Amino acid sequence: QVQLVESGGGLVQPGGSLRLSCTTSRSAFSSNAWAWYRQAPGKERELVGFISSGGGSTISVDSVKGRFAISRDNAKNTCYLQMNSLKPEDTGVYYCNRYPYPIPWGQGTQVTVSS
Repeated sequence: QVQLVESGGGLVQPGGSLRLSCTTSRSAFSSNAWAWYRQAPGKERELVGFISSGGGSTISVDSVKGRFAISRDNAKNTCYLQMNSLKPEDTGVYYCNRYPYPIPWGQGTQVTVSS
């Protein structure tokens, strides 16, 4: 069974940075596109952006364009979300999943932006 494991979250002050990681089994990772999602308290989960199997990425949320970037390392079966200039409204649980056909969700990683 393919598992998703997100990590790298934590408490950070506004303006700070975090890099989230998502790992899964190799057979599921290298040939697929992967996406990052987030769910803020009291809100629905939203697509942050995705990266194709070839490495091209798209950020879907206007408020994070220019601050967030998605990358992948196929040798490590890992997808990353680099988050810079973090704002309190970026607070939430961040998830990764196969895109656009998700597999069972992982636990996510909590990101809290607060002073």
